[in-house]
Amino acid sequence: MPLVEGCKHEIELVISVEEIAKETDGVVEDIRKKAQLPGFRPGKVPASLIRSKFANDVKSEVVERAVPKAFRKYADGEKLQVVGTPSVKELHFHAGEPLKFKAEFEVAPEFELRDDYRGLNAEYAEPVVTDEDVTTRIENLRDRKAEYINEDPRPATAEDHVLIALKSLSEVEGGAIDQPEVALFLGGEETLPGFRENIAGMEPGDTREFAVEYPAEYGVERLAGKSITFSCTLTTIRRRELPELNDEFAQDLGDFKNLDELREAVKRSIYSERDSEARSTAHNSLLDALTALYDFPIPQAFVDQQADSIIESRLRGLADQGIDPRALNLDFAKLRESQYERATKDVRASLLLEKICQRESIHTTQEEVDTEVQRIARQQREAVAAVRRRLEQDGTLANIANHIRTQKTINFLFEQANKVPPSPKSE
Repeated sequence: MPLVEGCKHEIELVISVEEIAKETDGVVEDIRKKAQLPGFRPGKVPASLIRSKFANDVKSEVVERAVPKAFRKYADGEKLQVVGTPSVKELHFHAGEPLKFKAEFEVAPEFELRDDYRGLNAEYAEPVVTDEDVTTRIENLRDRKAEYINEDPRPATAEDHVLIALKSLSEVEGGAIDQPEVALFLGGEETLPGFRENIAGMEPGDTREFAVEYPAEYGVERLAGKSITFSCTLTTIRRRELPELNDEFAQDLGDFKNLDELREAVKRSIYSERDSEARSTAHNSLLDALTALYDFPIPQAFVDQQADSIIESRLRGLADQGIDPRALNLDFAKLRESQYERATKDVRASLLLEKICQRESIHTTQEEVDTEVQRIARQQREAVAAVRRRLEQDGTLANIANHIRTQKTINFLFEQANKVPPSPKSE
């Protein structure tokens, strides 16, 4: 089995005249069963006529059947773990002669797993949650529970919360703006100066016309860098009131007896969030350290598959943001090539993790899979049985089990690792 490069090999195979004849007889018989020729009943066309009238079809079908069969027989005999689809070239097929061809293919890499996966460095710092962090989070919760009270008519100040009716008077790309109720905090950083300066001094019922200059980096593309003239009517001035920070506030948020219980729950929540982020950083640094220890060839088929997976994930992300990837005129060949470095690293890490989980006898339990299926069912608001059936049918259930096993393997490496402070780049 000559090695071409990396995991790529090439082999020349020969299919005997006898095997070709047998394959040809089978193809001719299959065509006979379906062929409809004038003067013959279906299935009664002479084989000799089939061979002459459908010569090209017969030859093509023989190749389609015989070549893969011969390659599979060879690969099974050599116990090769072939990845991807073999590339067939230099095919020679002439009447009365053996069929010869060369097959270029890739095999899964073979490498020895050493014991150096234990004691790797993992960039991890245990999170610290301060009283100030907890107070800030609780204040954010108070902000969400704020109430807005209508005030008696008076001139608006530059710090007021107001409701306005807004209509564009100048031409606006994508259609005119006509919003009967817009809530604004005139003192907010996100409020453009044109609104703050012109609404200040208005009283409920007043209408003004004024221009607003939108900055070039404004989030709404059709308004960015534009000057838009509006007709603005102030309808209401409101007072923002925060709930009192007491035990009643805590009870209103959930199953908390008092404010102290709420603070403890918030502290645990912040810790969990930060620890999840810190562990994610640690896991990435662990995989970097693991893959740096091994240098073995990776099948291009694996790299292409992983690169495509990365691209598909990013395109789904764009679609979720309302961006049509088709409108971007992407060069997918270049896009795939740009992901090769990361894809190669991902594949190498995956192969190493598979070896480690086998050596350490790390498995996924049925209970772990059931828990994940139940989580998905809750998220999608469907019956657990229906979700499980769908996941089994599309093969996702097996992927879930593999993902859980991979995460358990990474967690095992983390427990065995030396925890070192994160580098500035990681942070």
